[in-house]
Amino acid sequence: MNTPLILKITDARYEHDLVLRLTFNNGEVKFCDFLPLAQKGICTKLQNMEYFRNFRLDPFTVDWNNEIGFAPEFLLQHSQTTI
Repeated sequence: MNTPLILKITDARYEHDLVLRLTFNNGEVKFCDFLPLAQKGICTKLQNMEYFRNFRLDPFTVDWNNEIGFAPEFLLQHSQTTI
């Protein structure tokens, strides 16, 4: 029986501006530009570069101060293979 893969981000690195390089446990490496996501609500905090660079990995995804996080599936869909 095949168990479905639970998608996780295994590594995240700051690239530039509001872009992170994300490594997923399915082997994909993608670049996510958070600028479009940082335009509304609590996500506007991501526009502060000190706050943006102070992310961490939780067991599944990138997290900012337990306030902002996105599902790995969402980040995979909204990322590109190149900058």
